[in-house]
Amino acid sequence: MVATIPNELWGMDFVSDALFDGRRFRSLTVVDHFTHECLDIVVDQSLRGEHVAEAMARLVAQRGKPAAIKVDNGSEFAGKVMDRWAYENGVELDFSRRGTPTDNALVESFNGRLRQECLNEHWFLSLEDARSKIAAWRRFYNEDRPHSALAWKTPAEFAREYGSQANSQAP
Repeated sequence: MVATIPNELWGMDFVSDALFDGRRFRSLTVVDHFTHECLDIVVDQSLRGEHVAEAMARLVAQRGKPAAIKVDNGSEFAGKVMDRWAYENGVELDFSRRGTPTDNALVESFNGRLRQECLNEHWFLSLEDARSKIAAWRRFYNEDRPHSALAWKTPAEFAREYGSQANSQAP
């Protein structure tokens, strides 16, 4: 599946890191495949299927639902909780083939940028500190950082431009 409009196809995955004292935390990243916007980054010590479903419910309430979400075969995505959420919301979960992270290349690339530009650049003193720094980087990524794939526009600019073009073409 290839996205042809905003909010049609999302991708999500996890990134792990650690606080300064070695305690691990995970981040759930969600990206719109068309606009390249990072829709959300949920940071917590433990993220299970219930947390993923809750995050998806919040995003759908804010943006509307996508037709599909690209995910890997992790238990948080392939378990009963997400299966039920997807069924009840009419959203297809598009699973990667095992051992092929390139099936969700946009999110893998995004996670690499998150790692390089944020996670590797900061010491996180607490979970709240990690949430704050990661949220600030997400705003930078969406609003200030131009992307070559978007003709050197930011994801927010691209989304606004696409929205205004779509609105100007409406009858």
